Amino acid sequence: MEVFKRIFFVAILAGLMAGIVQSAIMQWRVVPLILEAELYEISEADAIKHEQEGEPVAPHKHEISEQDWTPQDGFERIFYTVLATILTAIGFTLIMAAISTLIKQPITTQNGLLWGLAGFISFNLMPAIGLPPELPGMIAAELGARQIWWWGTVLASAISIIILLKYQKPIGLIVALILFLLPHIIGAPIPPTLESDVPAHLATSYAANALFTSLSFWLTVGWLYGFFNKRIG
Repeated sequence: MEVFKRIFFVAILAGLMAGIVQSAIMQWRVVPLILEAELYEISEADAIKHEQEGEPVAPHKHEISEQDWTPQDGFERIFYTVLATILTAIGFTLIMAAISTLIKQPITTQNGLLWGLAGFISFNLMPAIGLPPELPGMIAAELGARQIWWWGTVLASAISIIILLKYQKPIGLIVALILFLLPHIIGAPIPPTLESDVPAHLATSYAANALFTSLSFWLTVGWLYGFFNKRIG
């Protein structure tokens, strides 16, 4: 029980600090791109106007109901964004800690960056090959299909890395390679159309900065977990 408490505390502490770092980078590199992309979204009033005039409305435009709650721009929006980012960061850190415990490979300051890199590859880089980060107003495939493919890619990539770590034999390398490539051979869900009002340069800039932010988080949390694990342990 004491070991579990220590692992949990270290994960919370590392995730909290890494989440704060990630929030700062997001406000600097990602949020401005999201705000710019929101200018290309059509409002409910505009959608009704188009329908009354007999003009088609783009399928990726979504209407916001009066009952839907959204945080106000400014401090309220920043607060909820930072809170969600920190909670998500803690959740990912707990997953990393659980995997480390299950495969009996402690996270240290020496291998923390490698653990972070493995997390980035599994949770962000490989899924982004088929489902790159999307801005508001961009069209996407059906949500359920995307979630299934995303989780399948994450699991396949993580298991591949674990196999490479634990079973460095030819058969292990072959199995890891097959699992690594399988989701991309199957292919990610395809949206009904590629048309979008969001400029291509804005979409590519967002995808690059979102991945950069994720990489920064994983490297930070990997090293911090190893650092606190050594000090507290």
